[in-house]
Amino acid sequence: MTSRRTPFDDVMQALLDRQLLMQQDQRLPSVVEIVTGESLRSSWWSHPKAQIVFDTLSRLSQHPDVLFTKLLADKVTLVHRALWPSLLAVVTAGASWQTAGLSSEARAVMRSLDAGSAVVSKTATKELERRLLAQASEAHTASGRHETRLEPWAVWAQRASCHATASEDDGKATLEAAARALGAELSALPWHRKRGKAAR
Repeated sequence: MTSRRTPFDDVMQALLDRQLLMQQDQRLPSVVEIVTGESLRSSWWSHPKAQIVFDTLSRLSQHPDVLFTKLLADKVTLVHRALWPSLLAVVTAGASWQTAGLSSEARAVMRSLDAGSAVVSKTATKELERRLLAQASEAHTASGRHETRLEPWAVWAQRASCHATASEDDGKATLEAAARALGAELSALPWHRKRGKAAR
């Protein structure tokens, strides 16, 4: 007897095929679209299949081949393990798109991360996420709140057994090809993004 495919199976197959997948997006292939069969304008929390979406995302967050990060258009993007060496080469390069105009608070958070301190829910978290200066993950506190925890990419890479095998340029080229294959504009990638007031 053949086991029935689940939404999780469908999402994993799509991620395996594409190597990148949005968590939710109106235009690009996403987890929410695969699970609900719809391109939603509003949050998936109000959808009748919200529990299935939640369960699928929860399983994905625990999968050893899936990384959640803000790679495309400042939105949560799922990255398959096949792209991790390329991603790591890019995010650890310390390029100007990551560091130029970084706020003093964000720099202080970076210093505390490098010193091995745990950082939870700081205002600078979003800034560091957008610039891919640290890997962020969601955590539940004892009080039941959601908090974002940051860790240096080197720490994440060690835990994930990932090595940056490509040069920064090769890494960018690989990620750009994957983004185009997904249907994203190159301007969605942080090193192509124009930085204005939001980057300060």
